[in-house]
Amino acid sequence: MTMHEDGRNGESPLLVRALRGEAVERTPVWLMRQAGRTDPAYLAYREAHPLPLQDLFISAEAAAEITLLPARLGVDALIVFQDILTPLGPMGAPFRFSPEPVIERPLHVPEDLLALRPLDPATDLPHAAPLFRTVLREAAGLPVLGFAGAPLTLLAFLAEGRGFRDGIPRTRALLSDHPAIAEAVLGLLADSVASWLGHQFDCGAAAVQLFESAAFLFTPEEYRRFALPFQRRVFDALRGRGTTIHFAHFPDAAPPPRLLAAAGADVLSLPATLSIDEARAELGADTVVQGNLDNRLLASGPLDAVDAAARECLRQGGGRGHVFNLGHGLLRETPHEHVVHLVSLVRSVRWDR
Repeated sequence: MTMHEDGRNGESPLLVRALRGEAVERTPVWLMRQAGRTDPAYLAYREAHPLPLQDLFISAEAAAEITLLPARLGVDALIVFQDILTPLGPMGAPFRFSPEPVIERPLHVPEDLLALRPLDPATDLPHAAPLFRTVLREAAGLPVLGFAGAPLTLLAFLAEGRGFRDGIPRTRALLSDHPAIAEAVLGLLADSVASWLGHQFDCGAAAVQLFESAAFLFTPEEYRRFALPFQRRVFDALRGRGTTIHFAHFPDAAPPPRLLAAAGADVLSLPATLSIDEARAELGADTVVQGNLDNRLLASGPLDAVDAAARECLRQGGGRGHVFNLGHGLLRETPHEHVVHLVSLVRSVRWDR
């Protein structure tokens, strides 16, 4: 494998070594939603190619070009330009963006959810193989990451028909009034998500991340019954296939570290509400973590506050078993110069001096 500049001859890429829990010469960095939103090059691409967003995701050529854009910033990994909803279309729930994701035919009747069909990613998502092939060829040795939405988050999109600005009343009614149907559909989603992530490993992903983006919307009891077992089902299915990363979005209150760890992933991507020190104090000093600068701070600044928070995050990570990232994805209003500044700062901190 061709090494990028911070690799050493004969060794795996920096990010891969960090994900294995090894001590590294500097902490690797990539950012959730790094391809898109805040990047002027992405905005220029969208202006020149005004395709519907959902069509960009399934165009191997377009998705590869966008995936590669952040490489120029100095990040240590590329994450494929896709959406957590990507598998839902071929399963029977096509979606569009206007501008937020909207399910074309919301599955408001519980029995409609049972009509979803299992995903066969090699057949249903044929763009994935050429997408990974192109990115891996052009990425100059950078690891490429895959991802998917977690089952309960996908179920919430299906039931609500759109994002969660107005809460999840239909999802909550489904869980309380028809729990057996909900669990059957969550099982189907878990198996389909595992197949999709496994296919991404087959296509060359160095690691894959599961996004429980709607985690904060559920009660602890709902989360333990309807999220956790199906996260675990996904990660169990992927055991031995490659490195897995678990992310659950808790923007306002820190989740119990053991609740995150119970999903069974290799790496925990921590929300900004839970410090690395707190997570490792409960789970053990060798816990491999990702994160976790507050994305809201990066958006608002000032940069001296961003610098202080980033350095504290790096200090807690300690140069072993830590990948620098945000506590959630880049916000649309984040100035691009803040992103450039952050990546440069993280890259400047060395552990081998």
